[in-house]
Amino acid sequence: MPIRHVLILSDLSPESLRPTAPVAEFAAELGARVTLLSVVQDVRIAPHGAPLAPKISSPDVDKEVKHAQLALEEQSASLSGVEVATVVVRGDSVPESVVDYAQHNEVDLIALSTHGRTGFRHLALGSVAEAIIRHATVPVITYPRVKRKH
Repeated sequence: MPIRHVLILSDLSPESLRPTAPVAEFAAELGARVTLLSVVQDVRIAPHGAPLAPKISSPDVDKEVKHAQLALEEQSASLSGVEVATVVVRGDSVPESVVDYAQHNEVDLIALSTHGRTGFRHLALGSVAEAIIRHATVPVITYPRVKRKH
């Protein structure tokens, strides 16, 4: 299976950048392009006092999209030697948005960092990485959280 397009998911945190250097090196060796993707959650709700009205986005979503785009452009500076595109998508579910983007944009491999939540935090927050792995139609490579030495 040729790999021509690699998607790296970023939630704009420093932890989400773990895959960038090794994936950029891998993509450069293969001659593949890289897309650095961030998803801004757009949970649409009915306007206050009008439960039957069409659902609307939060007024802050556009600002969040602009912030995410600027942050991705800064993050992309660390990816040298490879063609990089930065993309911000809006969606109500991060995993669904990532899988949908990959399916509609000829992505051959998804790379992402795991945050390593366990116990109650994992149950309460779910796992974006797990959901992407379950639903993706292309291989997914994960970069685990670095364990701290005591």
